[in-house]
Amino acid sequence: MGSGLRKGTGPGSAKIASIRGQAAMEFFVTYGWAFLVILVAIGALAYFGVINPSMFLPGRCTVSGGFSCLQYKVTATQVQLGIQNNLGVDADQVSISLFSADCTGSGEPAPAVLAYTAVQNGAPVNGTALPTFTCDLVGKTRMKGTFSITYVKSGESLSHTTTGTILSGVER
Repeated sequence: MGSGLRKGTGPGSAKIASIRGQAAMEFFVTYGWAFLVILVAIGALAYFGVINPSMFLPGRCTVSGGFSCLQYKVTATQVQLGIQNNLGVDADQVSISLFSADCTGSGEPAPAVLAYTAVQNGAPVNGTALPTFTCDLVGKTRMKGTFSITYVKSGESLSHTTTGTILSGVER
């Protein structure tokens, strides 16, 4: 049936393997340098702010412990946050402070503060009206800020604070 020779075991097979290895090595050396140059160029553009990787990231609003961010909206003049109480109990004396260089307020580092008397468990802060902060984001494409929620659990006298972050594109 066959001559008993297997593929790649005859005379000259070592030479063919050597040529293939050399071709592969030349390919990686040639195109490896080109790939490295492209990576360095992209890194330099990002470093000097020509391109901003955060432009390609989706917006997000996150809150730690006891509250959740259901919705948010950032426009050129305001930031709206849909925060819900998930503490398991009602919260009294709730205040939300937004820390962003573009939003108005008083204090250090100039937070914008909204205060509410009580928020029932499972209910959004301020009912159906979203807490709204006044901001100056005209000409900006992204907004990044942190916020804190200070509250007193119903039946307690000590205040608690939880924090959150918002990163969003500015809607036109």
